[in-house]
Amino acid sequence: MEQKPLGEGQFDATINGVSIGGLDFTKFALRNLRASTTSRTLRHENHKTDHLFMSMVLAGTVRADQNDRSSTDGTGDFAIRDTNTPWTIEHDGYSEVLAIAIPRERIENVLGPARLFASLTVEGHQPVATLARSFLTSMLGQADRMPPEVAERMVGVGLDLVVASLAERIAREAPRPIHGTVVVQRAKVFVEANLGDQTLDPPQLAAAVGVSLRRLQELFHERGQHISDWIWERRLAEAAKRLGDPGYLHMPLGSLAYSCGFANQSHFSRRFKERYGLSPRDYRHRALSQAVAC
Repeated sequence: MEQKPLGEGQFDATINGVSIGGLDFTKFALRNLRASTTSRTLRHENHKTDHLFMSMVLAGTVRADQNDRSSTDGTGDFAIRDTNTPWTIEHDGYSEVLAIAIPRERIENVLGPARLFASLTVEGHQPVATLARSFLTSMLGQADRMPPEVAERMVGVGLDLVVASLAERIAREAPRPIHGTVVVQRAKVFVEANLGDQTLDPPQLAAAVGVSLRRLQELFHERGQHISDWIWERRLAEAAKRLGDPGYLHMPLGSLAYSCGFANQSHFSRRFKERYGLSPRDYRHRALSQAVAC
């Protein structure tokens, strides 16, 4: 980035970082700084990153520009910056910021391309945003006390809250042409948060996002998807993730199936083998054996 002192005031900064559950958390305390990435600096670095940059203001205010959007984020607010697109951020006076490097696919797989939400301010007083901030900052205080597998699961919960906050923010001001995309994104966020609910079905999902079942079906079909297929695919993907996680090794297969929304183990085993070509037991054994070998 290009970095310059802002105004006539004295510049100073401190930076502290920690890795939790595979994510890098960095806390900045800054005074009077203007930082920017430009087309030139991005070409010079010659890279496309697979991460997005979450910026949560802990104290003071931060002004930012990206994607023809300008915002001034206050204490408690957060926004996402796309590191592949030029942006500018200004710390006029003193501010503290918590920055988190989030895998791009973790957000874009649910909410769509970053241009839909990059540099949108998620106000800290919104209920889900309040939960996200409280959870992430509290997790920082416990970073050195959590085993790696626990930290990874807790990070997952925090990111789910971030995605839910962004979905709400997009829905408030989405232009009509992309309204259908926003509805589908909100539906996918709801599915991710309720995979363990065995009663989750297309009618319940449509009611949760405030559209008719027919309209939701149309929106999914336009994207080459079926609602039920999406729900089962996400349940199977979550089950596969847990089967390969040593933190879930103590969990019997029946309990794991139930926690991912399957009514019984036989139904789970049949669907899982159809999708992954192995029984859940064999998949777990292979995944954990490969982890040990590495």
